[in-house]
Amino acid sequence: MSANVINHRPVAHRAVFVLVTMFVVLMGAAVLAQDEIVREGYFEVRSASSELIDGVHILDARLQLVLSSEALNALNSGVPLTIELQLQVIRVRRFFMDALDAELSVRFELEYRPLSQRYIVRNLNSGHQDSFATLYSALNNLGRIEVLPVIDDALLASDRPYRVRARVMLQTQQYSAPLRLLFFWRSEWQLQSDWFEWTLKR
Repeated sequence: MSANVINHRPVAHRAVFVLVTMFVVLMGAAVLAQDEIVREGYFEVRSASSELIDGVHILDARLQLVLSSEALNALNSGVPLTIELQLQVIRVRRFFMDALDAELSVRFELEYRPLSQRYIVRNLNSGHQDSFATLYSALNNLGRIEVLPVIDDALLASDRPYRVRARVMLQTQQYSAPLRLLFFWRSEWQLQSDWFEWTLKR
């Protein structure tokens, strides 16, 4: 029993740390907003296209990621941010509503480490991570999606046209329920792009 308690302490301490830190950040932002211009931030899919290579549809995309003041303050206070790229493969139908045949979600974690003064970008799907000296270089890396496998062409109907769409968002589901409720009412955390759509080349 004692071993289980010891194993869960780091998780509990991290959850408490994130909750307390986010509360301090949000309260501090509310005070500073009276004296500073608050940056709202925005996310945008600037371009996206896919190519069929060896039977697999591969995605290249460019994203514009600008963090809001609150998200930036949270990041610099040691709170990791999760940025999610969502993809949908849609089968076009002539006489019925189009059908959603596949969905793909790729999550990236952006973290700032004050001791080393480095920004860490981690692909939560693959586990791969990179380290950057500046936030600009970290966000620039996040915004360059290259050679991302989307779907095997054999899984798609051969006689039907398809379209693909993508969007990028700041994901808050990893935070506690009280914080998620607070984020819902704060526009600074509603960072989500419009869908960017294109025809799937077969």
